[in-house]
Amino acid sequence: MGKQFAKIEPEHAAFIAQQKIFFVATAPPKGRVNVSPKGLSSFRVLGENDVAYLDCTGSGSETRAHLVASQDKRLTIMFCAFEGAPMILRLYGQGRSLMRGTPDYDDLIPQFEDVAGARQIVRLSVDLVQTSCGMGVPLFDYKEERGSLVRYWTKQGLDNLRKYWRLKNMNSIDGLPTEFAPDSMVPPR
Repeated sequence: MGKQFAKIEPEHAAFIAQQKIFFVATAPPKGRVNVSPKGLSSFRVLGENDVAYLDCTGSGSETRAHLVASQDKRLTIMFCAFEGAPMILRLYGQGRSLMRGTPDYDDLIPQFEDVAGARQIVRLSVDLVQTSCGMGVPLFDYKEERGSLVRYWTKQGLDNLRKYWRLKNMNSIDGLPTEFAPDSMVPPR
């Protein structure tokens, strides 16, 4: 049932564009595996083997810490069809964290809506695409995006955002450094 592909085919890109949620998985050389749900229309297919998502501030920064800590930079992104025909699509490869305020971030941010609280763009060089049936995934109806995260960081302002990064985003739950530089991170345009 599962199929593997060397690149993102047009039908894969079309499937990805229809999804409202995706899941990101990383693991450091030692420590906990992290799986995080993402949304907010933050995912972009940039090329046949190149994707990225805009990462907003949350209660931790496991993905960043894991990418900093591991030499192989392993990252997996998974999409599931919650409506329509069943399918699971996984993108495997090596990830990079492009921090807000860096030239790489500035080059890529025009692909996204630059929202309050965005702290990095995570870019994945895809080396394997895998699809599987997804018949065990239940059907769900999409209602709407939650605007609360962006509203919250808009209301908090840049100074409080930087304080939060210092308090909650400097280390992973296993104590791995994220190498954040809150004072060099600039506000959205």
